[in-house]
Amino acid sequence: MRSVAVLAFDGMSPFHLSVPCLVLGDRLGGDLEYDVQVCAERPGRLTTNAGFDLYVERSLEVMSRADLVILPSWDPEREPSGLLVEAIREAHARGATVVGLCIGAFLVAASGIADGREVVTHWRWADRLSAQYPKVKVRADVLWSDLGDLVTSAGTAASLDCCLHLVRTHHGVELAERLARAIVVAPHRSGSQAQYIPVPVPPDPSDDVIERAMVWARSRLDQPVSLNQWAAAVALSRRTFTRQFRQRTGSSGQAWLLRQRLDRARLLLETTDEPVERIATESGFGSSAALRHHFHLVLGTTPQRHRQDFKTPR
Repeated sequence: MRSVAVLAFDGMSPFHLSVPCLVLGDRLGGDLEYDVQVCAERPGRLTTNAGFDLYVERSLEVMSRADLVILPSWDPEREPSGLLVEAIREAHARGATVVGLCIGAFLVAASGIADGREVVTHWRWADRLSAQYPKVKVRADVLWSDLGDLVTSAGTAASLDCCLHLVRTHHGVELAERLARAIVVAPHRSGSQAQYIPVPVPPDPSDDVIERAMVWARSRLDQPVSLNQWAAAVALSRRTFTRQFRQRTGSSGQAWLLRQRLDRARLLLETTDEPVERIATESGFGSSAALRHHFHLVLGTTPQRHRQDFKTPR
């Protein structure tokens, strides 16, 4: 059971607060093992920007024993108190993973734990964050970044992606995908360190040729897929397809396809007893050696270890 401290503050958006509580709070009857507790610097009645109030019972003392400290947002116009900053620093020094969602990155930066490191935030606030905390490398072109002890994400919807990434890391692909389906969000917007933000979806989904190309490729993960074949499947030239795919996803087609193959392999390792060689074939890697290579390169582990950690009990 991982303990999770989620910070609430006066005037915050209830949506930001609800994201980690929804995804990690096991409100949907899942098998997550998180003990989620909302805390505040001054417990009691807190206002929100939505016209209603919240009542928070727990103080920042919750952070002193949490495995995960989640900072769902912040007000960039507000200077965080020394008490709050010190609570974040102490939790991090003790070994807690600090998660800054959206403009919660301002609190992460204020604590000093990201000096010389990378944080992600909403694109609208990136320049200000960078100017205010020049020791921090600010990224606004990705959905989220995971540095192990420090996880940060972009805007509100990306906070869902980030929290699902935490579930995937702690509990495996199958459970994360079941949870994604339950809350009706895309389970495939994943990444190793960071995943590029897609451009806005066209008003008519039938006109989204790259989405059709993604569906086509996902149904053929066990087969070789060349760029020429992929582009032809949606009636585009290779050059046009490559350009539009990068515009749509921020990634090359082959990098995106590799991630889909890895997710397929992870799911098969978790949910079947098939040998690694067969899983390598079914997920399009061709050989167990190729599968092990990409597992180590992208995920920092081996297929066998992943199966040991996340195998679904039968």
